[in-house]
Amino acid sequence: MQPPLLTNLGSASNVSSPIAVNSERPDRMLPAVSMSGLASMDVSRTPDVKPRITDESEKLKTWKLADIVDSGHLRARRCPDTAASPTKVVRLLYTNSGVALLSLGSNAVHKLWKWQRSDRNPNGKSTASISPHLWQPANGILMTNDTSDGNPEEATACIALSKNDSYVMSASGGKVSLFNMMTFKVMTTFMAPPPAATFLAFHPQDNNIIAIGMEDSTIQIYNVRVDEVKSKLKGHQKKITGLAFSQSMNVLVSSGADAQLCVWSIDGWEKKKSKYIQPPANRSGALVGDTRVQFHNDQTHLLVVHESQLAIYDGNLECSRSWYPRDALPAPVSSAIYSCDGLLVYAGFCDGAIGVFEAESLRLRCRIALSAYVPPSISSGASVYPMVVAAHPLEPNQIAVGMSDGAVHVVEPLDADPKWGVAPPQDNGAHPSMSSAPAASNNQTSDQPTR
Repeated sequence: MQPPLLTNLGSASNVSSPIAVNSERPDRMLPAVSMSGLASMDVSRTPDVKPRITDESEKLKTWKLADIVDSGHLRARRCPDTAASPTKVVRLLYTNSGVALLSLGSNAVHKLWKWQRSDRNPNGKSTASISPHLWQPANGILMTNDTSDGNPEEATACIALSKNDSYVMSASGGKVSLFNMMTFKVMTTFMAPPPAATFLAFHPQDNNIIAIGMEDSTIQIYNVRVDEVKSKLKGHQKKITGLAFSQSMNVLVSSGADAQLCVWSIDGWEKKKSKYIQPPANRSGALVGDTRVQFHNDQTHLLVVHESQLAIYDGNLECSRSWYPRDALPAPVSSAIYSCDGLLVYAGFCDGAIGVFEAESLRLRCRIALSAYVPPSISSGASVYPMVVAAHPLEPNQIAVGMSDGAVHVVEPLDADPKWGVAPPQDNGAHPSMSSAPAASNNQTSDQPTR
């Protein structure tokens, strides 16, 4: 037992530890001065003691979030569409070459936009300055998924593109279809429901091997060439909503509507680890809802996306950084993706806004309001928002967004200011209202939701 601590106020018993001192800003602390020194100090000669302000602190004071609210501060282009009754865009991606956009609507119909070579665009590259062409093959057919007499509006759609952009694999509640991208013809179909496919991912080393997330919470490792399921992985409690391969780590990471992450070895397909993502402090109970995953270019760090948060995990499923909707971006997250260079994260929100974050720290550097990229006649509607965000594979500052009203918009900065805002200063955290939330302290592996 410790002896009582004696002070001039008497004794204080059971003092087990000193009061913690906030050490985050040591440059703001005054030097210690003894009582005897104060008694003999000549007050008239005492210099003013002021907190030392570092260069980074000055930068922090002057830094402002780039908040783009009108169309004059960016370039945006709505992709042309002849559809009389537009439906929601549920999946959207650039081709790997970056010269076309492929969307999948909630009606199970795909659309392909291509940028054509011209005097204004000699390389035929994708740009918001020039309208792309809604492309169809000469036969005029539409690339439409099988729906197996179900309602595609209620299905979980999924899509994956081969590395050479020749084939697309897609499903909208029915069979999985393999399409030829040049002719839109169906090459083959497989995996008739039930259960329906809910997510598709090509194996990084073999395009004939596909990981297929299912509505019944399983993952099927399927070989297209021999039409055979090689393995069936079980570990989730709800449908699969995300799959991501890491070739360097030799693993597949899955995420589900149960807000759980699982790591599977590619060699034998055994489960190595699992963890439920942690809810924000102001949210009680276990999380549910679609959870997406994407590996960073380093093939080690993992972006985890849920309506309640953005988070960065490592290969051991330890959360290193998380961000929760608040302040300038209070609405639920609808979609998020890394930029092609891995330096940014683009996130769409259910109020129509788009956030541009630093990928490493998840600090917000730019907010794009709906009014900046959608005409006022449309943006005044309360229900229009980006359901999916796609990142250009070669241009890190260009994105495309698929909207709840069926529109697809290409968005990029102006030539005069080719980046989205300025990165917040590295000063032990960004501006208080925009700082990244600390990672959840409960990082142990768990097979049950935290309650």
